[in-house]
Amino acid sequence: MMKLEGALFPWRFRVVLGLLGIMVAAIAWRIIDLQVVDRAFLKGQGDARSVRHIPIPAHRGLITDRNGEPLAVSTPVTTLWANAKEMQTAKEKWPALAAALGQDPKALAERLEAQANKEFIYLVRGLTPEQGQAVLDLKVPGVYGIEEFRRFYPAGEVTAHMVGFTDIDDHGKEGIELAYDEWLAGVPGKRQVIKDRRGRLIKDVQVTKNAKAGKPLALSIDLRLQYLANRELRNAIIENGAKAGSLVIMDVKTGEILAMVNQPTYNPNNRRNLQPAMMRNRAMIDVFEPGSTMKAISMSAAIETGRWKPSDTVEVYPGSLQIGKYTIKDVSKTEGPVLDLTGILINSSNVGMSKVAFDIGGETIFRLAQKVGLGQDTGLGFPGERVGNLPNYREWRKAETATLSYGYGVSVTAIQLVHAFSALANNGRLAPLTLIKTDKAPQTTQVLPEAVAKTMQGMLQQVIEAPRGVFRAQVPAYHVGGKSGTARKTSVGTKGYAVNSYRSLFAGFGPMSDPRYAIVVVIDEPTKAGYFGGLVSAPVFSRVMSGTLRLMNITPDNLPPTQQANATPVVPLKANGGRG
Repeated sequence: MMKLEGALFPWRFRVVLGLLGIMVAAIAWRIIDLQVVDRAFLKGQGDARSVRHIPIPAHRGLITDRNGEPLAVSTPVTTLWANAKEMQTAKEKWPALAAALGQDPKALAERLEAQANKEFIYLVRGLTPEQGQAVLDLKVPGVYGIEEFRRFYPAGEVTAHMVGFTDIDDHGKEGIELAYDEWLAGVPGKRQVIKDRRGRLIKDVQVTKNAKAGKPLALSIDLRLQYLANRELRNAIIENGAKAGSLVIMDVKTGEILAMVNQPTYNPNNRRNLQPAMMRNRAMIDVFEPGSTMKAISMSAAIETGRWKPSDTVEVYPGSLQIGKYTIKDVSKTEGPVLDLTGILINSSNVGMSKVAFDIGGETIFRLAQKVGLGQDTGLGFPGERVGNLPNYREWRKAETATLSYGYGVSVTAIQLVHAFSALANNGRLAPLTLIKTDKAPQTTQVLPEAVAKTMQGMLQQVIEAPRGVFRAQVPAYHVGGKSGTARKTSVGTKGYAVNSYRSLFAGFGPMSDPRYAIVVVIDEPTKAGYFGGLVSAPVFSRVMSGTLRLMNITPDNLPPTQQANATPVVPLKANGGRG
């Protein structure tokens, strides 16, 4: 029968055989094609299932002070993660894992059970390499490690407000770390590895992209001066029962900020109990009325007009001046009914300063205040920095003119105030501010005639050295100049000023033979032994300026003649800050 059917339909049999042959040939060709001709396809499919790229961490750039002292460094740490799905097969090892991690066994078990379907969860981050390896040595299925970097700040709270800190992912969150995050951040690399289906490493193949470390950054601050300023400011806050304070040291020739400290402060290496108020960089964020320190700027404007000279006199009797419904008063009794311009500064006479201001006009003072940077953007680009407020009016009435002349109705920051005084110290030239170390002379701007600036230097020296001057600001062996100030604090939420709430200020520079350093001290709400700037802030200025001039090896310019003749020449510090 079979033979009969084959004989009847021979073509059908041949068709079936032909189709089978074509199929076999097609399969054979595909095998040859995949194994010989197009080998990349199978290789790609295999790699897709076993080859992985894991990141190579890159450490952030080093932050140093001007002498190379480290302020922020990156140290290697181990982060442990888990494949919770894979860990379900070894629940008997969970208690040992919890003990090694220092976690509660019950809490860890509940967490792993709740996330049983997840293939990636963090167990703990930021362990030392030794701690991380100890956990990995337990060989718990599904537990893996990642190498990362953690930021460490050797100077701790002393540089916290300026340097700032990074978050757990090593991104800048405050201060210089945030402002220069793009510069400091490294670029992670890639490593090609082969893993099995459980994610276990089989072979380290090659590095496909090298990690690129972040670029280093040298700040303008001198860590020695930073420690000095921080110590003196902290002691002053404690001694005066004050709420807070700021202190800034500036090189008037280069515009570099050599120290900037605030109290209260915090430890960036341990932020568990950190309070928001501790994080305020008050020198750049807090604005305040400069009080009588503004008289140095107002008096400069008066002398610049040519209408006034230091020997000109003003009647200040009886110590008060009525302007409409406002009464201007001198806080303390002056030397006499008539004062010359230097006497107005020495006695800090509001009445005398107001009468001078009436003559030159509020617009004149405004223009100079604007040129020296009060109420203006400093250009530092520091996160959260405030500009303050320098008011201008179409019509300068007597009340607005008077209040501006002695430092009310205008708000500034400590960094702006030290910048303004630097122009007086630098013979009328204003250097742009910088927080980064500079090795070349900056482009300065002549904002005040040199003769006027030199005249003001002599007057401000008398403010400290005259018999009725601010003697607490004097610096042994050096001539210095400056002006104290006391400003009432505005009331929060209501108009007017708070009762018994003051800021004590002092701004000055030295040495007078060749002014190089300007310092501003701000003490917020002192509650012990008075609140006047000459009483509270001036002694801080004296100690910090004294330490600064000695640390920077500045030759004394106020020694008695016999000591001056026998004085040994000062040898300049080495480039590494004198640690040779």
